[in-house]
Amino acid sequence: MNTNKRQEGFSLIELLIVVAIIGIIAAIAIPNLLASKRAANEGSAVASVRTVTSAEATYQATTGVGAYGNLAALNTAGLVDSALSGSGTTPKSGYAFTATPDATTPNSQYLVTASTAVASGLAATGTRNFASDATGVITYKPASTTAMTANDGTAIGN
Repeated sequence: MNTNKRQEGFSLIELLIVVAIIGIIAAIAIPNLLASKRAANEGSAVASVRTVTSAEATYQATTGVGAYGNLAALNTAGLVDSALSGSGTTPKSGYAFTATPDATTPNSQYLVTASTAVASGLAATGTRNFASDATGVITYKPASTTAMTANDGTAIGN
């Protein structure tokens, strides 16, 4: 009988060191991943606001007979997809979109907004809200404020 058995494998200390290293790498990588996701959501929101702004101009010139439309009207005309034309509370890439034509002078103005669904914390979907109107300028305000009611924020790129 052989009493000199060789034990093979990792010791508990070696495994704990590997787990600690993985934890440190995760602690560094996860915040960067979340920041990248928020940036991607914001980029998607800006692109969607541009899409709706273009759709409003097309709608006014064609189907709207001189008037701007809301998201449902733009979807019915085939100018925006159903992901944007939800009830205004359905998030697309973490943002809820609205398009509101001016009821008093429907031929002159509208407001498109993109409001972040979650404004703070680890689950934040964005750090800024966006808006655009008939001028075509897209502006933003910090997401901690309420939804934008006018296109009076800071212009994108400034």
